[in-house]
Amino acid sequence: MRTRAKSLIVGLLTAALLLPGSSGFAADGKFNMSYLYFGSTSTYVATVDSTKGALHVVSPDFFNINADGSLKLTSKLSASFIAEMHKRGIKVVPFLSNHWGQALGRSALKNRERLSTQIADAISTYDLDGVNIDLENLTEADRANYTDLVRLINAKIPAHKEVSVAVAANPNGYSVGWHGSYDYKKLSDYSDYLMIMAYDENYAGDPTPGPVASDAFVKRSIQYALDRGVPKDKTVLGIPFFGRAWSADGKMKGAGVSNWHVPQLLQKYGGRIVYDGATKSAKATFTVKAGDPVTTIGSTTFGTGTYTIWYENEASIKEKLRLVGVYGIKGTGSWSLTQEEPGTWDYYSRWLNGRYFTDTEGHWAAGDILAMLDKGWMVGTSPLKFSPNLPLTRAQAAVILVKAMGLEERTAPHAGFYDVQASHWAKRHIDIAKQAGFISGDEYKNFRPDDKIARQEMASMLARILNLQAGDVTEHPFPDVTGGWAYDAVAAMKQEGILAGNERGLFKPLDGTSRAEMASLMNRIQDRL
Repeated sequence: MRTRAKSLIVGLLTAALLLPGSSGFAADGKFNMSYLYFGSTSTYVATVDSTKGALHVVSPDFFNINADGSLKLTSKLSASFIAEMHKRGIKVVPFLSNHWGQALGRSALKNRERLSTQIADAISTYDLDGVNIDLENLTEADRANYTDLVRLINAKIPAHKEVSVAVAANPNGYSVGWHGSYDYKKLSDYSDYLMIMAYDENYAGDPTPGPVASDAFVKRSIQYALDRGVPKDKTVLGIPFFGRAWSADGKMKGAGVSNWHVPQLLQKYGGRIVYDGATKSAKATFTVKAGDPVTTIGSTTFGTGTYTIWYENEASIKEKLRLVGVYGIKGTGSWSLTQEEPGTWDYYSRWLNGRYFTDTEGHWAAGDILAMLDKGWMVGTSPLKFSPNLPLTRAQAAVILVKAMGLEERTAPHAGFYDVQASHWAKRHIDIAKQAGFISGDEYKNFRPDDKIARQEMASMLARILNLQAGDVTEHPFPDVTGGWAYDAVAAMKQEGILAGNERGLFKPLDGTSRAEMASLMNRIQDRL
């Protein structure tokens, strides 16, 4: 049964009050996953919900390794969390970690036959969706065994379950040491994707301050994977939600700091943030003066002294998201949830999917605009602009309606409008809309394609498409709609609850319809089309 369309309030102030929230369900478009490590199971659901439906997969810390190489289920393993994620359409793929312990990692590889069976059993028992393998600090001597562990897991779990591998970024093409433990190509043969940990360019203990993930470092890391034969649709770019801090006296060397802590530190101590254009990374500097209160973050204390933090802010994360489209790869991952700045998810999905509009963030119709972009019913006015407050033209309206009704592939004869020449950008859609009965011209057989579309004209078009007829009209639909050619259409739309007045109860029939209002209206009636 189709659901009743919600009312559209014509007028920005009222429409802002009706802006729908996030659905909370898994994202469409480019792939996105993130790790869950910090916090407790009791907070995990709220943490995932804060991503506003941006995730396809969440990887919590449910799998560790015992000293004998067997699987250790952590105390965080939660059937209720798994069920809640599944309700949201989000897959739960725990990560298997040795937490940098080389002996643990080698024990796991030595006993990989048993370990792979235990992982397969746990996936089945707890209704998990796969496993993400994250064994670090191994060497080239472990490469073959590591690949074989992935092969065994792949062979023992159902084909629809995920096997993914977190791999060290290797922008310099090292073949020995930690980087040498990963055979990118063979690992990709036995897995659904490789999650490239494209961070820690400057690392914990590094005496030299610098970016965690500079632009060049990230690009070379992606290119290394592609050059090794990893398919683009198996390449996932890992994005850090953390930075690293150095003190001017050299005592603090790359201490980890969550992204959200950085603005708080600057608010407390002053200082400044600069965006380094060469590395496309953010850098914060501040000084804790004698007598200032100290700040402790985890095991790191910021006492008297001057500090530099290289981290990821909105600008640097957007640059990384843009690379997914540049390289045509599967999507992104991130380490880790709870470390990001609160506003990260306001733009993340848009930029991940190539929707780089700078004028819709924070707009009252942002959710509706995103929905229209996802459906392909509306596009921007330029690569960086949606122009939500510009009036919609009659030609633009015809194009949107043809797309929404799935008629783009139809062929139609010339509509006969004198003012729609063969060279007009929307001629084909206008011809289709005329043939379908969505639009009509004036008495002079003109369509006026570049004029703004008045609200009464939009009501008339939509009433035709929805096949609405006004019932008994006991009173005028609006104080300012008491007659005229569009009276019946406006009345029918009002009766159906699709249109409502502005804060003064007026419809303003001759006013133009903004692009944002059109996005909101189309989003609200989509189930009727």
